[in-house]
Amino acid sequence: MVDTNLDAFRFSISWSRLIPNRRGPVNQKGLQFYKNLIQELVSHGIEPYVTLHHFDHPQYLEDEYEGWLNHMIVEDFTAYADVCFREFGNHVKFWTTINEGNIFSIGGYNDGDSPPGRCSIPGQNCLLGNSSTEPYIVGHNLLLAHASVSRLYKQNYKDKQGGSIGFSILTIGFSPSTSSKDDAIATQRANDFFNGWMLGPLIYGDYPDTMKRIVGSRMPIFSEEESEQVKGSSDYIGINHYLAASITNSKLKPSISGNTDFYSDMNVILSFFANFSSSEYDVAPWAIEAVLEYVKQSYGNPPVYILENGRPINRDSQLKEKDTPRIEFLQAYIGGVLKSIRNGSDTRGYFVWSLMDLYEIKGGYDVGYGLYSVNFSDPHRKRSPKLSAHWYSDFLKGKTAFLGSQGITELQSNLSPYS
Repeated sequence: MVDTNLDAFRFSISWSRLIPNRRGPVNQKGLQFYKNLIQELVSHGIEPYVTLHHFDHPQYLEDEYEGWLNHMIVEDFTAYADVCFREFGNHVKFWTTINEGNIFSIGGYNDGDSPPGRCSIPGQNCLLGNSSTEPYIVGHNLLLAHASVSRLYKQNYKDKQGGSIGFSILTIGFSPSTSSKDDAIATQRANDFFNGWMLGPLIYGDYPDTMKRIVGSRMPIFSEEESEQVKGSSDYIGINHYLAASITNSKLKPSISGNTDFYSDMNVILSFFANFSSSEYDVAPWAIEAVLEYVKQSYGNPPVYILENGRPINRDSQLKEKDTPRIEFLQAYIGGVLKSIRNGSDTRGYFVWSLMDLYEIKGGYDVGYGLYSVNFSDPHRKRSPKLSAHWYSDFLKGKTAFLGSQGITELQSNLSPYS
């Protein structure tokens, strides 16, 4: 990280590693592991950005009360966060409670292709689940847990530690496939379902009207007190961004058979320009510009940190080390961020996904996003810089001229820390 010239690093704490049993003693080895990591980062001038929940929660919560499907998890998640704030908060100033709240709910409880693998969609072979209701229940509990943790931090820690609390979502750059009114309306509906689902409560205290009307009684309701707690509970919005998609209005009527799910509720046809497990990626910087403009215009221009942005390349590809497509991608998207800042977006930080190759939730070890390759057959897991690592390091040192010296100076003054 020092060689690359990073001044910030984002990582996630594993709840299971820290508290193996519900309300049981803290695992001291797990605690020391994170303390060592945080101390090493700080000693090298690298700001730690910590995520508390990144798609994993302890199995005992799943066994005891079905995890995020049960409101009881709000209390347990708050207790876990309390341990983190108490033990690490003197050195950690940026906390993201939930990583990709929308995708965790959709992937784990609608599609069934990510943990905990619940769904009721025919052909998905899920053993348990209800895609009609569970994604919305889980999303609701994620927001309530975030609000509870935010309240705890502000009451007990913020004055002393001076940190910030955020919530992250995955965003897609949506654009209508034609100039028709139907496709324009469908694009707004996609934004409401995919982005507004979490942003609406965080900024305004409730779900978008479109969602409430379509989902109806399956949509959980915030009490007045809960609405006030969720509203304004994020000091910043975390944006993870990779993809662009065109939207076509679906002519299918909403299902009346009871076999509804998130996608039938959203009721649009998505045409992606790439996918997470593919090395065929279109470079579409307009997508990140569209997302940041949407957040600015529709949600009051809150502070934004881009917590993930990057491009996968198959690990068996000849491009693995000389990953020029990744460099082209990063150049274009960083340029898009600069353009958005110039247009008034309150974007304050940017993180490449990822520093090193790792196990991907979509694609496993077959694809790599890392600036550094990892030899997974080597017991020492040797890391080697790819071409993109050299390029990114030069960029952070101000040696890369693709934005021009003025552009680099602008970015570095707006994105602080910039990693």
